[in-house]
Order: sequence, then structure tokens, then C-alpha cells
Amino acid sequence: MTGCRGRVEEPGSVVVIIESSPNNLDLRVGADAQSERVGGLIFDALVKKDEHYELQPWLAKSWEQPDPLTWVFHLRDGVRFHDGRPLEAEDVAYTMRSLIDGSVVTAKGGGFAAVDTVEARDRLTVVVHMKRPDEGLLFNVSDGLFGVVPRGSGRDFGLHPVGSGAFRFVSAVQDKEVIVARNHEYWAGMQEVPAGAQRIERVRFEVVPDAITSALELKKGSADVASNVVTLDMVHALESAPNLKVESGIGSPVVYVTFNVTDPLLKDKRVRQAIACAMDRQAIVDAIWRGQARLADTLLPEGHWAAATDAELAQYPHDVARAQRLLEEAGFPAGKDGVRLRLTIKTSTDETTRLMVTVLQQQLRAAGIRLEIRSAEFGTFYADVTKGAFQMYALRWIGSNEDPDIFRYAYASTSFPPKGGNRGRYSNGRVDALLTEAAASSDRAARRADYVEVQKILAEDLPGIPMWYPNNEVIHTRRVEGVVPRGAGSFDFLRDAWVR
Repeated sequence: MTGCRGRVEEPGSVVVIIESSPNNLDLRVGADAQSERVGGLIFDALVKKDEHYELQPWLAKSWEQPDPLTWVFHLRDGVRFHDGRPLEAEDVAYTMRSLIDGSVVTAKGGGFAAVDTVEARDRLTVVVHMKRPDEGLLFNVSDGLFGVVPRGSGRDFGLHPVGSGAFRFVSAVQDKEVIVARNHEYWAGMQEVPAGAQRIERVRFEVVPDAITSALELKKGSADVASNVVTLDMVHALESAPNLKVESGIGSPVVYVTFNVTDPLLKDKRVRQAIACAMDRQAIVDAIWRGQARLADTLLPEGHWAAATDAELAQYPHDVARAQRLLEEAGFPAGKDGVRLRLTIKTSTDETTRLMVTVLQQQLRAAGIRLEIRSAEFGTFYADVTKGAFQMYALRWIGSNEDPDIFRYAYASTSFPPKGGNRGRYSNGRVDALLTEAAASSDRAARRADYVEVQKILAEDLPGIPMWYPNNEVIHTRRVEGVVPRGAGSFDFLRDAWVR
């Protein structure tokens, strides 16, 4: 049957809307949300995060640390890549080595900087020798962040990825679509579906940058699923559509703003603190998110074992007078027009982010800050922030913020791009020392103390502002059932959902 957009609907086929094309479906390289979400269906990781962000066996059925500098992973037998090749220890070793030996250019290499050598002891045993202890290694080989590739996979592997996951890559057209199909030989098996239903056999990820167009496609049934794509206003409006259903749940992603701390206007932390005071985050949550988000004071999800409490962190409640005072102290008096400071914030064309920064623009005006907004399609925007061509930008951490290693990736002096995600070029020797100490310890209480201290320093220095945790909002047509949103906002629900 042909849909409104002229698509041919095969039985068991669904269309999922995504806001932008994945940057790179090779999970060694792709660090944006779409790469990690779609790539997470194509590839398998060594370990998998559960709903409490604890790491569970996946491709690695078990592991141990005979000493602080050695990790031994025991792989499942019988796992095969989509081309039929067996997945073995040498593939895992090759994947890890390629992240650190220059085989691929990737920001994820920093997560493996403590790795010295990786060897395949036998067909199903991988031994990782470390230069220094690093408890974060396990998280960096977890789902979404890491995917085992066949040995020998080169730099262009993302154009034709071959994984071992629940879905295999079929095709991709930049800025249009990515198509994947069910892997019937999947080692983890398949969920039973109700009588008269059919499991999802094929997924077409359709790139729709505009939220209004996305909502219309869902309403007329030419798309089946949208996960955290449309604005909350639109979710509210679509709830009453007879052919649609909304699944909502608490999510771990965090919306944040980053400052370029090397910028002459933003290098003084008092300016960054003033911007935080000028913001009224709760008003934005109430207006744009309709209360479907919780304010964040740290990048880690709520309830995480390493998250600092509100009482432990410097707070910046909405206070225009304090913002003006801080700007005055930093050498930015009000001009005749009341303007103290002119800044630019960059965003993607994501509708909710654009709404957010439009409100921020109005809020900052009261403190004498003129904020110019520059939106670009995601590829252009992401290239700019990676090379440091910004004063401020707004984005979301998805998945990677479920482990305290996010602080190394986002704020360590060794994590400037392309070696990590410290795009604002923040550098603090005390933070670096605490992160190194925390990574080297296997004592969770000691690690938490170090990470809380890091969060205290970040709350004072404010290289970035954690804004809020949006709820997971998955809208789907009623022909798709069994949709259970995951905390990280991943597409894992497609493995188990079915169609009528």
C-alpha cells in the first residue's frame, strides 16, 4: 500500500522519524545522538546498561580484573556478523586498537587513552593491558558508545557498516533516510509477539528536520514512530489523534549549554555565572516542556550513584540583580542603551532547542545581555562546535552521561577535540587530578567523593550549564505496539515492538 508520501508499505515495515542524518554509523566514530541510536541497533557492545545504569553482560558473558592493570573479557560463542563471519576475540581487540592507534579519527579515542595493548588470548578471550587503572573502561565498551566491528574495518566503514546487532544495515542516503532490516540470525533471539501480530522486519529512518512536518506525518500515518522529535506542545496536540499513542517516561539525557571559555567575553567565570542567574530555567520548563522535564544541576542522571546533591553544589536561581552585579564586577557596565554584553549562541535546527534559546534571548535581555541566535542544520552546527567556532551552544548529552566518565570526556584538559568532547576548551588542573584519581580507584565510595568534588568545581567555574532532563516522549501509530521507551532515549524498543 502506498502512503501519503508515496512510500511502499511492506508488512512488518515501519517508518521512524529522525531530525538529522547520523554523522557516521561506525560507532567507533559517530558520537552524535542519531549515530549512537541507529548504530546501537546495528552493532553489539561488550556490556549493556540496565535501567539503573549498571553494566550487565552482553557480548562479554563475563569479565574479571586479576589486577588493576588487566581486564579479561570472556565472549559468547556462536555470535556472527551480518555477513556470516564469526565474531571472535580478534575482532574485539581490533576494534579497541583502532580507537587508539590512528586507524580512525575519533573523539572516542580518549575513552581508551589508558589502554596499553589489547590481545586475543584465544578465540573467545580478550585481554586488555592498561597503562594506568581506569574503571571507566567498562562503560566505554557499553551499548550506544561502542560496537564491535570486523577486524580490518577501515575509515570508510561507516558507509557500509557490518555489525552483529538485531538489525542489519541496508542503505543510507544523506539527509534523506537510513534503512535497516531484521537480523534473523541474531544471537540474543527474538521476543515472542502476540497472535495476529508481526515483529518489525524493516525500519526506514526518515530524516525530517522540521518538527511541524514530523507531527503532520505522524497524524496522517505516513510515519509510524517519533522518539523525542516533536515539541511538547505538539505532543499534547497529537495525544488526541485517534490513530496515535504517546508513551512517556523519565529519561537520562540532559539538555545543556556550553561556553567557549577561551572567548575574551566569556573567559571570566563571573560572566558565565551572570548568564546562569539571568536564566529562568523553571519558566522555560513550564512553558516549552509543559512540566515534562526536571531541572538539572549536573550532567549525570537523577538518582545516579555519583551525582552530587543540590545542597552540595553552587546554585544560580533566577536573579536579574545578581546577574547585573556580576557583570559589573567583571567589567561590563551598562551602556546608554542598557546593553552590557553581546553574545552569539549556536544551535541546530531542532525545534525545541530553537524555542528554548528564543526564550533565553528574552530572559538575558533583562540583565543587559544581547543574545544573537544562529541555527544551522546539524552537520554544519556540529562541525562548528567541534572546531571551537562558537561563543555558546546548546545540545543534549544522550547515553554518554550515564557514567561519571562524562566529566573526563566533556571537561578534562586531555579531551579537546578530536580526542574528546571538551569543545569549550575548559582546563582545570584540580579537575584533571580528581578525574585521574577517580578512574584509578575500584572503591565506589572513594570514586563518588572525587566525582562530587569535580561537580562542585564545575558548578563554581561553570564551563557549561546543565539545564534539565526532558522526559522520554515516544509517539507512535496504533499499528505499532509493544513500545517501551528506554531511559537513554535509544531505539532499543524497536527490537521487541511489533506491528498489527
